[in-house]
Amino acid sequence: MNHSGNGQTRSLDDQERMIVKALIRDPRLRDNQIGKLTGVPTPTVRRKRKRLEADGLLSYFCALDMQESGTNTFGARQLYVIKFRIGITVRQIVDEIKNEPNIRSIFTDLIYESHIAEIEGHVALVMMIEGKNDADIVENVQGKIVPSLRKNHGPDSIEEISTARLLSPVRIFHNYVPLVNMRQGILSHEWPGDAIFVG
Repeated sequence: MNHSGNGQTRSLDDQERMIVKALIRDPRLRDNQIGKLTGVPTPTVRRKRKRLEADGLLSYFCALDMQESGTNTFGARQLYVIKFRIGITVRQIVDEIKNEPNIRSIFTDLIYESHIAEIEGHVALVMMIEGKNDADIVENVQGKIVPSLRKNHGPDSIEEISTARLLSPVRIFHNYVPLVNMRQGILSHEWPGDAIFVG
């Protein structure tokens, strides 16, 4: 079962599953290409794809490799878990993110990915942070991210910070295993369709 953007739960039908599998394999496919690959008529592909998008079930992202293997903008990536003291709420964190005047410089330039989490009853931020090297990441976290969080939530708002150095992605969005099934930014053609998970 999947939750659509309108709050209702629904399952994918067989044609939708085929369309989604084709898009997981290559999100740049046009509707007529999906039709040829799946046997679903192109007008049906177009209609069902638009509905999946409108329902919030289907999204598209562009990922630029800024690590040493790509543009070489960043040479290191670390996972940070920032645990807040009891009393800091999810709503406060969301409002802070929405209203942060430095949202572009802090959240765009430094943070590759971030999530709100719960740890032992505490609200936390889990962030993948990129930098030129490990020291650069530490400097940016302590000099930019932590002061911003403390400014918004109080000087004693952060209870604990833990980190891990990330070496290489293994699996992304269920189906993408860069070390195994990715070629030039898409799933390799040899990867079997029955190995693509759509729920």
